[in-house]
Amino acid sequence: MAEIVNLRRARKAKARSEREAAAAENRILHGLPGAVRSAEAARRERADQVLDGHRLAEAGGSEDGPSSRRTDAIEDAGSRRDTESSS
Repeated sequence: MAEIVNLRRARKAKARSEREAAAAENRILHGLPGAVRSAEAARRERADQVLDGHRLAEAGGSEDGPSSRRTDAIEDAGSRRDTESSS
């Protein structure tokens, strides 16, 4: 004898599995929840600030920090030597 199936339960189970599949696709498409994204962005920003705080000088030398002043002094001393030796 065949098993009796409650059609209402079967229909609800099928709809539930379809919703779960759509939710899985949306999780893949849309990624993390907004709260997690903003917390991660704040953590990343704080880490960048800490890293920038420990930096000695910019690589381009555009910053007027102690190291750029030091290199300016070395270049000035070199140019003074050049002018003194030529006169």
